[in-house]
Amino acid sequence: MVPPKHIVSAAAVVLNDQNEILLIRGPKRGWEMPGGQVEEGESLKDAAIRETKEESGIDIEIIKFCGIFQNVTGSIVNTLFLGKVVGGEPKTSPESLDVGFFPVPVALEMVQYKNFKQRIEYVLNETLHPFYVCF
Repeated sequence: MVPPKHIVSAAAVVLNDQNEILLIRGPKRGWEMPGGQVEEGESLKDAAIRETKEESGIDIEIIKFCGIFQNVTGSIVNTLFLGKVVGGEPKTSPESLDVGFFPVPVALEMVQYKNFKQRIEYVLNETLHPFYVCF
């Protein structure tokens, strides 16, 4: 199979009733919000919901589309949503070594990979919606 020319991903910043953020710890990038590549025939929203369930065991409802981060050089478009927990239990998967909910300031300190912290900050700041960040 030929790899796609462009990659489209969908990720969700998921909040629970205590206003804590759901993070997964992946094997390569450390702590991050759940998300991944959109499959053929799948909507962006459905991809964010599916990826969250696959990586964390948590069922979510999408509250809002928040914006896009585009990596022009890598031909990658990352779509970002705000979601809330509607069910499930935190559990690891082949894509997540650890899963948990963390207070926002703690979560922002835990996320270290590239601009992932910035993505979370943008999703949580409604005054920036919708955003388009190009790099």
